[in-house]
Amino acid sequence: MTASVDTVLFDIDDTLCEYRRSGDELLALAFEACEVEPFFTVEDYYARYATFADRTDTITELREECFAAIAADNDYDPALGYDLADAYTDERDHHNVRALPGAREAVATLSNDHRVGVVTNGPPEMQSDKLAALGLDDAFETVVHAGYDAPAKPDPEPFHRALSALDGEPESAVHIGNSLSSDVAGAQAAGLQSVWLDDGSTPDPVPDHTLASMEELANPPWRS
Repeated sequence: MTASVDTVLFDIDDTLCEYRRSGDELLALAFEACEVEPFFTVEDYYARYATFADRTDTITELREECFAAIAADNDYDPALGYDLADAYTDERDHHNVRALPGAREAVATLSNDHRVGVVTNGPPEMQSDKLAALGLDDAFETVVHAGYDAPAKPDPEPFHRALSALDGEPESAVHIGNSLSSDVAGAQAAGLQSVWLDDGSTPDPVPDHTLASMEELANPPWRS
């Protein structure tokens, strides 16, 4: 029999919030600023993210290394990658985010009878700006920056670190996130129930619970 849930962990990006300006838009502006035709997509950048997360200290450095590597792979001078990363960074504002519908309310409601924390793939300065912009900077009892405080998700360590800070146990905890490969796979590897914010893709791995929106957390699926 599954223990009742007393601990809830949240992802941040595309779970609690989203940027008002997309990565596609910023990358297009970077190519324009550097006067070069686009030769990679923002998805190519995100696919390289985990490769450099454990070896860089800031999101700016991570982006520079990603873009330089992608430039080299496409037979461009890596220096162009650094220039593109600088142009992208000049356009990105981590305070310029909006909460997903129901996200703030879910955190407030669940914190009434659960221990609540965050496990996010992202550097402290970037993710702290987002939580502050959302008015959630004091909402969580612990925030684990996977890839910085611990290995990046889906490694189970960041989940275990958050549970340790909350005196929680995996069998009585859930993790809520939008990424099948990071959030669902990571939570399940750590022994937590996974709650997936459906993005329309075919779920693999299959989550324990699925949300059409964060508004559904008014009636948490693990209570049904």
